[in-house]
Amino acid sequence: MKSLLICAGALIAAAGLVFAQSPAATETKAFAGKTITIKYSSPGVKGRVGKLFTKDGQIGKDATYPVWRAGANAATAFHTDADLDVAGLAVPKGDCTLYVDITDQDNWQLIVNKQTGQWGLTYNKAQDLGRVKMTMSKPPAPIENLKYTITDLGGGKGKLELAWENHIGSVQFTVK
Repeated sequence: MKSLLICAGALIAAAGLVFAQSPAATETKAFAGKTITIKYSSPGVKGRVGKLFTKDGQIGKDATYPVWRAGANAATAFHTDADLDVAGLAVPKGDCTLYVDITDQDNWQLIVNKQTGQWGLTYNKAQDLGRVKMTMSKPPAPIENLKYTITDLGGGKGKLELAWENHIGSVQFTVK
């Protein structure tokens, strides 16, 4: 009986850890037979509106601040089956990692990094493929769960959008 209670307690504790984590999410879109995929963890705001992106906010406590893993848990993974032009940055087909420089809350920069498979708080600037300015906007209401969206704009063009809390950052790209 005692070992049954210990096992039950361990299972409850493990379940609590699993549900405390930000859920995994995937965004995928095909462009002329070529697929673009973003794999990330989607944190919730959880009552922290206005307390996430400031220097003293939640993300400001990360060791990589002002570079943000653009999600939670593991670094945000990006895969493309085609070469891309992302707002003037040449991104070769294959795998990379996305980060965002949030030094200025109203002017984010998307960072495309060549290192892959790392935990989100592991960032090596020497591995940056490049950075591009994001177009910023405000949602009509706070966005509770972080969300990536890839939109087909037609003609081999698309838009990658990251939305969370009171921020929406986007970049346009062209499939080559």
